[in-house]
This record gives sequence, structure tokens and C-alpha cells, in this order.
Amino acid sequence: MRLSRYFLPVLKETPSEAQIVSHRLMLRAGMIKQSAAGIYSWLPLGYRVLKRIEQIVHEEQQRAGHIPMLMPTLQSADLWRESGRYDAYGPEMLRFTDRQDREMLYGPTNEELITDIVRSNVASYKDLPLTLYHIQWKFRDEMRPRFGVMRGREFLMKDGYNFDLTRADAMHAYNRHLVSYLRTYERMGLQAIPMRADSGPIGGDDTHEFLVLADTGESEVFYDSNVTEISLGQRDIDYDDVGQCAKVMEEFTTLYARTDETHDEAEFAKVPEDRRRSARGIEVGQIFYFGTKYSDALGARVQGPDGKPTALHMGSHGIGVSRLVGAIIEASHDDKGIIWPEGVTPFHVGIVNLKQDDPATDSACEGIYKELESQGLTALYDDRKDRAGAKFATMDLIGLPWRITVGPRGLANGLVELTSRRTGETEEVTPQAAIARLKDIYAPHL
Repeated sequence: MRLSRYFLPVLKETPSEAQIVSHRLMLRAGMIKQSAAGIYSWLPLGYRVLKRIEQIVHEEQQRAGHIPMLMPTLQSADLWRESGRYDAYGPEMLRFTDRQDREMLYGPTNEELITDIVRSNVASYKDLPLTLYHIQWKFRDEMRPRFGVMRGREFLMKDGYNFDLTRADAMHAYNRHLVSYLRTYERMGLQAIPMRADSGPIGGDDTHEFLVLADTGESEVFYDSNVTEISLGQRDIDYDDVGQCAKVMEEFTTLYARTDETHDEAEFAKVPEDRRRSARGIEVGQIFYFGTKYSDALGARVQGPDGKPTALHMGSHGIGVSRLVGAIIEASHDDKGIIWPEGVTPFHVGIVNLKQDDPATDSACEGIYKELESQGLTALYDDRKDRAGAKFATMDLIGLPWRITVGPRGLANGLVELTSRRTGETEEVTPQAAIARLKDIYAPHL
């Protein structure tokens, strides 16, 4: 993409309403624009990041054997009355009546709707196990929306639902989701720690939240510092292997790690004093097992191996897709702007032309731009007639991980500059070497 033809409305000044880093930088980098309290338009740069995160979530869900679908944003109040949650959910639910006087709601979650779909179409234990998921916009009418996309009213969320014959089967689904979530976050350059949490209005006794440590986090968390030393890495996980998934669950949840709602001082005191930590955390996902709560209420049963009707065991599993954009920025930025991890960057590299309209530099930039494209790498080419300082400031603000700088002085020696946004380190290399280096860096992400 050529910056002269792109829509990137960057701001020089920080908007007064932005209270945290991610909100400030998303507004300044031209990623979002508020349309109403807690509701945002996603502008082209922000939309690219959002879609990249969504793609990673899809890939990891399907790797775990989960099946994508799409449910509507609007739901009938009747289903929620069947489950008993319509009146219990609270004022965060946006309720309304359509022109036929039917009571409707803008879905904050989809347990009722997915259970209705399954009860209408699944009749035998032979159709199990089954996990369905979708990525869809949700709405919760927060009293005080704040912090940009971190606590908005409208948000994009992946929510998945498992249906199993027994509790043991459902707990394997729970463990499987934990493993897939760990891989998802690591691909985005995040360390998200699973912490014992409170189930809230979803219900159930087994639930873990995934939290990214950050000073601006909404939740107070308590943990054994050794949990930050664990990573899934490149392990080859067989999602059908019950024992292997259970082992990963045990590894990541045995050490103390809890949110403030479930914090236990007596248990925390058992952690060696030099490893006790308290901090703030940003919730980026949560997994639940809630047994037969919804299947009992909505009559979702299958014929078991003994020929008798059996209520389905269920769980739900969410990832805050739009919220992750803010969480990544909170975890990865400096005083110049955003620093995107390679896995989620909107463009793989920025190209800065230091002397626009100079035939040699224009030709070199065009050649690099086209060669990157042929190698499957996306470049944002700053071809504007602007001073070098302004171009560098824009690239630093929007946070592309790598920058190629092309100028007459370097080209006289057949060289360009390749700069890392994260470290600031610059090396002079040939254009071919810069492209080859980027191809190697991004190979795991393409």
C-alpha cells in the first residue's frame, strides 16, 4: 500500500478523552474513531490488525478441531426466559421490542442460542463430541464505557461452545481450549496467564481467565512469579490426546495464579515469599465448564449408549478479539508509539523514501516494494513529499516492526537501512539482503 493513497488520519496531539496508552495511541495512529460512547469505527489500519487477530483465532480454533459458524447479533427474549437469564442478566443487556411487538435483545453472549441450535439437530451420543464457535459483534451496555476498545459497549468476540456426553468429556474440551488459547496468545506475542476466576453471569464452578500483565489492567491479580517462566512454545500438541492436554492444563494452572475475586490469602501464603507477586491484569479470554445448566433448562438431551435421554454437558469459551488490539498495545509500546509483534502487524514492513521524486531513490523503492509483494510480504510505502523526520515519526507511531529506509547516500554504495522498531538497531544492507532477512523473520507467520 502506498501511503499517498491510503487513509491514515494520524493525530499530532493526544485527544483529551484518552486515559490509557492503548486508547491514546489507537486514536493518534488513526486506527479508530469514536461514533458514540463505547462504540468505534475501525479505520483501515485498525481494521487490518483486527482481521489479523481474527485470522489467528480462526486458525487455532480449527487446529483444535472446533467448527466455525455464525450466529446473529439479535436474539429472541423467549430463549433467555427459558434459561432464566433474561431478567437476571441485568441492565447491561440491551433489550428492545421490534415492530411486531416481539421482545428482542442485542446478544451479549450466545449460550441460549447455540443450545437451541444443538437441541434441534443433535439427537444421539454418536454425534458427540461437538464444539461450535463463531466470531461476532456483541453489545453490553456498560454504565461507564472507558479505555477505548478495552471497555467498550460494542466489541468483537470469539465465543465457542462444547457439547459432550459426560463431565469427563467436557473437561477434556475445557483442557483443549486452554491449550489452544495459550497457542493463540503466544502467536500474537503475548504472555497470557490462565488464572482461577469467578464465573459471573455465565455460571459454573470451573473457569479460568487469561490475563496479560499491564499497569492499566482492570483486575488485581496475585500469582507465583514462576508462572511467567512457562510457555507452550513450538510443542506439537495432539488435541485428541486426553492425557497430553490434561498435562498442559496441570503445568499452567498448578502454580498459584488468581484474580482478586478468587484470591485466597491462606493459599497465597504457601507460595515462597520471594515469588509472591501482585499486579494488574487485562482479561483477554475466559473458559467455562458449567455442566448441564443450559441443557437442563432448554431441554438439550441426546440418547445415550444405554438408550436413555441424557442432558448434554457444556462449556463456553471466549476470546476478546477487539479487546486484544488494545491489550497488545498496552504490552508493547514506547514513548514514540506502538510496537506491533510480527504476528499481528498491519503491514510487515514500512518503506521510507528519503528523497521523493529523485529517479534513483524512487526506482529503488519501487523495486523493493514490488519484490516484497512477490514474496508475500505487505509493505506500507511512504511515498509522500514530506520531510524525513515526519515520515519517521509516522512509522514509529503506527509501530510496524521493520522499516527499510532508502536514500541517495546509501544507494550510492548499493545499500539501504533496515531498522528494528523494537530495538531501534539499524544495519546497512543491500536491498536483496533486507528482503531476504524479512522473509526469514516472517516465515513462521505467513
